[in-house]
Amino acid sequence: MTNQIAAPKSVLSGSGRRAALSVLKYLVIAAIFLFLLFPVYWMLVTSLKINTESYRVVPTLWPESLSFEGYLTLFRDGKFFVYYKNNLIVSALAAVIICFISIFAGYALSRFRFKWNRVMLATFAFSQMMPVISRLISLYTILRRLNLTDNHLGLVLAISATQVPFTVSLMASFFDGIPRDLEEAAGMDGAGRLNTLFRVIMPLVIPGILAVGVYSFLMTWDDYLHAITLIRSNDLWTLSQGLKLTYLGEVSDWQLINSASTLGTLPMIFVFFFFQKYMIKGLVAGAVKG
Repeated sequence: MTNQIAAPKSVLSGSGRRAALSVLKYLVIAAIFLFLLFPVYWMLVTSLKINTESYRVVPTLWPESLSFEGYLTLFRDGKFFVYYKNNLIVSALAAVIICFISIFAGYALSRFRFKWNRVMLATFAFSQMMPVISRLISLYTILRRLNLTDNHLGLVLAISATQVPFTVSLMASFFDGIPRDLEEAAGMDGAGRLNTLFRVIMPLVIPGILAVGVYSFLMTWDDYLHAITLIRSNDLWTLSQGLKLTYLGEVSDWQLINSASTLGTLPMIFVFFFFQKYMIKGLVAGAVKG
């Protein structure tokens, strides 16, 4: 009789532990979520505060009176949208070039087994361990000799050279996941190598191509080091460069800066929101296969 009574207590105890672990899990997720989103919230809130309120020792979590003066100043000032346009052009062009290179180079690494395949992949991996700033002197020297400094094409090429090793490896791992039997069957039907690539293989690696495109766009949109090194003309400045050199100073207008930062963050949020499924799927699949 004692054993029969003790059994339900053990079951309830186990159920309670599972409930406690479930609550703890959600608390940890909420804490991480808050940690990641609070800087975005603070940027948005500060963009709506007047500067005297922003400089207070004890900050306020919500503006005492909403002020849109920072946004109005940016709309009246044409320079901000020149930087915005330049950033959009550079990011889109870099994404297209990087996707184009990654498709063909990744396919070659996946399907053609050269003597130095492993060495090339190891070199790609090693290049990602090097800080970007360590490559800027050599990139600047090469581009200056080619008369490609202080223009957007040189900036796009420099950024592409930095990102291509990773994106090529990612695309190669996607192509590795496609059965070779499909290409052999297409070859038996008379399709050439390029025809097979475009008509048979590429539709199957669309998630990988989108992952590469979104990754390249976001990384380029946030670039600062390449732009500040290669671009000198004010009308060619990108967004990060323009914000730093135009709006940041010894005495900063924090409302204006956070208004510009909020507007500058919107494209990254929209792109990631609409393509996050493909980007996460692409990066995870590439990591697992690689």
